[in-house]
Amino acid sequence: MVNLIIASHGDFAKGILMSGSMIFGEQENVEVVTFLPNEGPDDLDKHYQEALAKFDNDDQVLFLVDLWGGSPFNRASLIQKQNPEKMAIVAGLNLPMLIEAYAGRLSQDTAAGLATYLVPVSKDGVKSVPEAKEEATVKATQTSAGLKEGHVNIKLARLDTRLLHGQVATAWTPDSKANRIIVVSDAVAKDELRKSLIQQAAPNNVKANIVPISKMIEVAKDNRFGGVDAFLLFETVEDVLRAVEGGVPIKTLNVGSMAHSEGKTMVNKVLSMDKTDVAAFEKLRDLGVEFDVRKVPNDSKANLFELIKKANVK
Repeated sequence: MVNLIIASHGDFAKGILMSGSMIFGEQENVEVVTFLPNEGPDDLDKHYQEALAKFDNDDQVLFLVDLWGGSPFNRASLIQKQNPEKMAIVAGLNLPMLIEAYAGRLSQDTAAGLATYLVPVSKDGVKSVPEAKEEATVKATQTSAGLKEGHVNIKLARLDTRLLHGQVATAWTPDSKANRIIVVSDAVAKDELRKSLIQQAAPNNVKANIVPISKMIEVAKDNRFGGVDAFLLFETVEDVLRAVEGGVPIKTLNVGSMAHSEGKTMVNKVLSMDKTDVAAFEKLRDLGVEFDVRKVPNDSKANLFELIKKANVK
């Protein structure tokens, strides 16, 4: 795995590390280097050497720095030139870059390979509302997944009250390898504002659709969606149950987030449920569905019914 050093003027690197952890989970082999106003180049060199000392000598190292030509970049460049085969630098650090670096470490074996991968995806993370004309043109010309004979391939099904948000777009979508996000909800399908916001939040090159449950059942049975690798998002466990009972072939449900409301019991930091929810989970279990309780891909899996039992849901 490629080691990462996040470096910046001031405490920006510390803050973006925290933000990345919220979205992708805690990461190993990531060090932070900050360059403070009262420090000079020698101090910065010392910080870099302390960070590098925490890695094995033979490891690949990628520096993610805030500003091309700034001191963190310049001092990292001196270090990289001493070991160009095992070190690389990417400047212009932003949150999409960091999240993609975490995900990219799973497939890229070298710092140079990871650096090359990060530049275009980091640029794609810069968007505006309203869209610039160039951005709208690119989106309009992007081709969706080609349809062909066969059934939709469900790569991931997730229960998440927030539906399509940062963790889903930047962590779960690449992890799922899906080419289409499908939000399955009667309520959202009728809400034009929520539909618009969800479609805007979709990551690049992944189309987002919002469909009622009955439509998803039809799609699951249709033999014309063989080119679709789908990531299904559900707002409630009851919606999941209706879909499965209708014939949507969900084998495993990722249980990510269930918002707290009056009358519900917290079973962990992000899951809140009542007896109706528990009954729906039990019915899904009886239908052969397994449960993967994780907020982000890097989390350890928890046992759903052990959490429910311990919380004594009433």
